[in-house]
Amino acid sequence: MAESDSAIRPESQTAGNQSPQPASFPPVQQAETGGTPKNIDFILDIPMSITVYVGSTKMAIRDLLQLSQGSVIELDKLAGEPMEVMVNNKLVARGEVVVVNEKFGIRLTDVVSAAERVQQLR
Repeated sequence: MAESDSAIRPESQTAGNQSPQPASFPPVQQAETGGTPKNIDFILDIPMSITVYVGSTKMAIRDLLQLSQGSVIELDKLAGEPMEVMVNNKLVARGEVVVVNEKFGIRLTDVVSAAERVQQLR
């Protein structure tokens, strides 16, 4: 045990001989006080997953196995009820289904406020 103490002591003694130096930091620059940061262009090309939630249901395996082409599955949403638009599984808007050039789309009718989006992060 004495050997391990002697191995530690010389290092701690040399470290103790050094005098402390004050920390130096670069000067703090004033942040802009108006809305958008200077440059957010670097995040504009980040891909995000957007999902439109149409509805859901629970079904027994027996009923699931009986499904065939033309079967109708009743969902928990009512006809005409707004669909939910999710980005990375967070609600960002609600809208209604539309058809544009023979493709389905969603027309946004309500966008979640920034304050509500921040609350979802908590």
